[in-house]
Amino acid sequence: MNRGPQTEKEGAGGFLASLAFPDYRTLWTANLSAGAAAWALIVARGLLVYQLAETNQSLWVGVVTFGAMIPRMVVSPFTGYLSDRFDRRAVLASMFALNLGHTFFLGVLVLTGNAEIWHVVVLSIVNGSARAAQMPAGQALLPNLIPRRLLLNGIALSQATMQGSRLLGPAAIAPLLVLVGPSGAFFLCAGFYAISLVQTLRIRTASTGSIDKNQSFLGNLAAGAVYVYKTPNLRAIVFLALFHCGLTMSFESLLPVLSSEKLDMGNAGFAYFMMAIGAGALVSSLTLAGVQSEVTRGRLFLYLGLFSGVTPIILGLSSSIPMALVGAVLMGVSQAAFMTLTHTMIQSIVSDSVRGRVGGIYSVHIGGMMATANLFNAALADRLNAPVLLIGGGLVFIAVMLISWQYRSLRNIYRRGLLQEAPATAD
Repeated sequence: MNRGPQTEKEGAGGFLASLAFPDYRTLWTANLSAGAAAWALIVARGLLVYQLAETNQSLWVGVVTFGAMIPRMVVSPFTGYLSDRFDRRAVLASMFALNLGHTFFLGVLVLTGNAEIWHVVVLSIVNGSARAAQMPAGQALLPNLIPRRLLLNGIALSQATMQGSRLLGPAAIAPLLVLVGPSGAFFLCAGFYAISLVQTLRIRTASTGSIDKNQSFLGNLAAGAVYVYKTPNLRAIVFLALFHCGLTMSFESLLPVLSSEKLDMGNAGFAYFMMAIGAGALVSSLTLAGVQSEVTRGRLFLYLGLFSGVTPIILGLSSSIPMALVGAVLMGVSQAAFMTLTHTMIQSIVSDSVRGRVGGIYSVHIGGMMATANLFNAALADRLNAPVLLIGGGLVFIAVMLISWQYRSLRNIYRRGLLQEAPATAD
């Protein structure tokens, strides 16, 4: 059973309309803090293993990034089930507590000089597993905190925390990386997770899905996949996002190589890139919060997809630090806006009763692709180079977007948006 959103403040509207709802505002703060921790961890772990590894440095960065992302492919179906079976607030709080503990422990290992590469790999898997449960639960809870008319606004503002925290997290740890090294960064990340835990415990709106008691555990678990594959618009959007994440967003394992070897930006260069991407992501997510026309959303979905293929090419061709940072900002703009529209469309289509499990299946596709692509890019980075991989991925995704016009479901979305008032059924 779900209680509806709390009363909004009188006169609320515009770009920040969803923040008028107290529980949404509390979840928004929790997501911002958790996102900052997650992106800062990517930077700090990447730098740590880059320093610990004596050979194959970029490969180890890829292995650690893979470890943090692959749980989304393995455990997300189960965590999606948890988000429909139990109170989504409890699932969120439990995962934030787990990440708080693991991050603090990693900080202690580094501070005492006992950290080894295998420690970082194992703990990155713990972090990724907790996030694999956190994300479907948070995504399923969000629509219960605001009216349906504000769904794009609420998701765009939420994406602003997820994507814009790329700016906050790396910016917060950059001075620590220079002054005290990775240990200080890990302790700060633990502090971010502590804030997320406290904020989640303050949410009052109850939210659960619906489990069919006449079906087995596996039958209920599979309901999310059945829903995705039997709903044409949803299926098309998920597969397009799959290509987008694999070809344009799986760049984290390439950034240490790009910053240190091609542009000579030093240890903090990785953080600067993530900050630039986060700044662009924040701007585009906030801008989308004011878009209300379905036709405009559909057209933006096409244009931003094409632009997402162009921006890695710009970064790959960069020959100076200012040009590279501009390319990173544009990557953030295009990628965050495209994924914001993707999430909004998915939430518009999906019934709340199965929203957690659909979120889990979506995470399987996206997380698995990003983990595999990051590992693939890292393995090739020493033989080829980061710019070639960035340019190649961008060109292939442009081709994917052009081909996608041939599919009726996506063509209709590009022309008219979703144009529906209620979640579709998977019949």
